[in-house]
Amino acid sequence: MGRGDAVTRARSHDERLAGLTSHEADWAGLRVVVTGLGVSGFAAADALIQHGAHVRVVDAQTPVEGTPMGQRAQILEVLDAELHLGDGAETALPVPADEIDLVVTSPGWPPHQPLLAAAAAAGIPIWGDVELAWRMRPREGGAPWLLVTGTNGKTTTVQMLTSMLRAAGLRAASAGNVGTPVLDLVQDPQPYDVIAVELSSFQLHWSHSLRPRAAACLNIAPDHIDWHGSLEEYAAAKGKVYANTEIACVYNEQDPATRRLVEEADVVEGCRAVSFTLGSPGPSMLGLVEDVLADRAFVEDRATTAAELGSLADLQGEAPSVAPHLVANALAAAALARAHGVPPVAVRDGLRAWQPEPHRIAHVATAGEVHWVDDSKATNPHAAQASLTAYAKVVWVAGGLLKGADVDELVAAAADRLRGAVLIGRDREQIAAAIARHAPDVPVIDVAATDTGAMDLVVRHAGALAQPGDVVLLAPAAASMDMFDNYGARGDAFADAVDRYLQEG
Repeated sequence: MGRGDAVTRARSHDERLAGLTSHEADWAGLRVVVTGLGVSGFAAADALIQHGAHVRVVDAQTPVEGTPMGQRAQILEVLDAELHLGDGAETALPVPADEIDLVVTSPGWPPHQPLLAAAAAAGIPIWGDVELAWRMRPREGGAPWLLVTGTNGKTTTVQMLTSMLRAAGLRAASAGNVGTPVLDLVQDPQPYDVIAVELSSFQLHWSHSLRPRAAACLNIAPDHIDWHGSLEEYAAAKGKVYANTEIACVYNEQDPATRRLVEEADVVEGCRAVSFTLGSPGPSMLGLVEDVLADRAFVEDRATTAAELGSLADLQGEAPSVAPHLVANALAAAALARAHGVPPVAVRDGLRAWQPEPHRIAHVATAGEVHWVDDSKATNPHAAQASLTAYAKVVWVAGGLLKGADVDELVAAAADRLRGAVLIGRDREQIAAAIARHAPDVPVIDVAATDTGAMDLVVRHAGALAQPGDVVLLAPAAASMDMFDNYGARGDAFADAVDRYLQEG
């Protein structure tokens, strides 16, 4: 197919798809290829079939009977989907391009993936599952979306936001990258009042027509460069969260990159830029006044007054202190909630009701004035730095798969906080070298063991280094798959080892 044919085909597809803006639209007979048979791919295929589309599903894996993927494949077969599964299935379009109207891709598939590259070259439109969900909302009365993206903190912010919305008496739910496909929520027979949607850069890349009530980008740090091709492309994908925003674009005053994304965004006339800060807020900002979360953006007189939204005590729980990035997340969530009209008291009550997810700065134990904290979710240096800055003196448990990430900036920033370090995992030597450069006086213990007892050894060494008032912090700055199934298994191993260690003591 020549370039001219591809352009003509793209124009024809655009005309066919332009009218697909609600679940009441005519989806019947649409020929769709869905890539990926994970949770989001299954939700997309199921929704399309229910609306009369002809669906082909492609995945490189061969489903095993009785597994979740096997069950999804079985259901789709019953629904008359055409399945193209197994090694090699993803390397090319399953049928000629002129037999495909649309590709709906799961978020993990990058643009350079052969099937998607072939679709793009043939002029076939490509949507993500989130784009499909937006277009399957009801024509009238669909729940507005509040969007959250960022390199770190998305899940926590979305869950705080959902808690605030529910405290205001709204039927609200969180969806997207957080776990529940947003397609499931927009098709719920009992409509939601509002949906808080966590979006990854992958999902944003494949989204084209979202129109959020309000949107936030929490921060930008190098991540997923292999998927996007460059930091600039990664940031550009994040910036799509602000496109067509109606009420407020929320950004991080301490992260100039997020401000630039707002400045470059094409938004609805009248949409406001609202920032959050860990300092005292100016007009059109949310921030901290001593220990009070204050709103100077969504009040009548922004120049001279502020609304009290809660305090640090509402966030602290059993933790020895409140991590700065948790405060930032709370302020971002509050800004989105306030943009939606949530009153200050519901923001406070939502923060009090919120419970952190496991392995996100989770307080494990306190004994002998030493606090043990599990932040196994800190799987990259940016996340680990946010965790380390929460505490004055830390025995740092770190290491795993760095995936090419540089830890020098992280170690240099945390050097004066380190009581010691206990290093595990494949790339521990890279962290040890950074400590030697930036904090040469900090004692480092290298744990080479990778068996099931390795974490007990780690915890014993960390306990020996810790002094009263210190925090032993698992914030690996690295992925876990060299030693554990996932970061949750790593965090559980740490907590179990701490429990055994303290019982022995």
